[in-house]
Amino acid sequence: MTLAPAMKILTKRVLLICLNTGGSLHVESYDEPLQMAGGDNNAYTTQDLTTYHVQLPSENIETAFWLESDRMLSLAFSEKSLDVQRKVVCEEFKEHYINKPYGDAWHKIRELAYEVHPYRWMTIGKELSHIENAKLEDVKDFFFRFYRPINAVLVVAGNVTLEQVKTLAEKWFGDIPPGEKYQRNLPQEPAQKKAKKMELKADVPLDALYKCWHIASRFDNKYYITDLITDILSGGGSTRLYQSLVKEKKLFSNIECYHFGNFDNGLLSIEGKLVKGVKMTEAERAVNDELEKIKNELISETELTKVKNKTESTIAFEDMAVMSRAISLAFYELLGDAELMNRELDKYNAVTASDILDEARNIFREENSSTLYYYSNNN
Repeated sequence: MTLAPAMKILTKRVLLICLNTGGSLHVESYDEPLQMAGGDNNAYTTQDLTTYHVQLPSENIETAFWLESDRMLSLAFSEKSLDVQRKVVCEEFKEHYINKPYGDAWHKIRELAYEVHPYRWMTIGKELSHIENAKLEDVKDFFFRFYRPINAVLVVAGNVTLEQVKTLAEKWFGDIPPGEKYQRNLPQEPAQKKAKKMELKADVPLDALYKCWHIASRFDNKYYITDLITDILSGGGSTRLYQSLVKEKKLFSNIECYHFGNFDNGLLSIEGKLVKGVKMTEAERAVNDELEKIKNELISETELTKVKNKTESTIAFEDMAVMSRAISLAFYELLGDAELMNRELDKYNAVTASDILDEARNIFREENSSTLYYYSNNN
């Protein structure tokens, strides 16, 4: 797959999210019959997947099958509907990525960090023209290529039986042409061998520092180590970066560390807004000092247990909501193993202090880093 088609795929997925809120082949309005059945719906798309979800009383479950099957069969494509949704997505792009302070930061960082993988583009597209120039035939062809039963995972959770779900699935989806299975074959990002840096200046309130490093994919056991590393560094008032750089040294007004659990190799990022008057070099040096600690000193069992307990509670709370369980099941099935949902906690608990040390050394290498210095015009 070349880079340009990969970028267009992301933009078309966002447009289809919006088009899917409209009518389909036999249903003029999607929301109206769903609301009459006491339900609601939403959708989201990431760089790896698109999810649609519906919530409604169990006695009206067939309404969801009817609506979802009809819009999988075919949307009500028209120049008018595309024009309306194109304008909606354009306004979203302007609101979040052009007019919002720091809104263009991740557009720049992704282009900096990635050279060949489509992750170098945000899901909404690289620039406004990618949305403005989307054609109806392109979007329609994309829909019938990817939004087919053979590429879909259906999860039903709640007060229903397996037999009931099988019967309804066969009734409403059985006659839809299965389509051709999508074979994911994206250009893989080569190992980064040299640190990358970029400077921006804009009308933003404060200087900001963004640093990111390439990490292992969601399918790799190193993912669980990386996830715990981000919790050690950030994610609360008692974590390392906040304690040291916000509370004690007062270099940042806020700072956080997070990662993208992408299917292919993703990114771990540290970003923070500097306290007014603090030099960028001083702030970056302080961040690097904290990273040297996690690279050279074994984490205590107490601190490791704390972040594992936090992870366990997060998994437990997510599992309490039926919708959350349904989305998780769909995600793990898409990964190739729905049962992994029940084994995740064991994988986190298996991580040792030595694992943290080794993977921190592997991730936080200078040549593996990409850094954006985002300066305020007000300074």
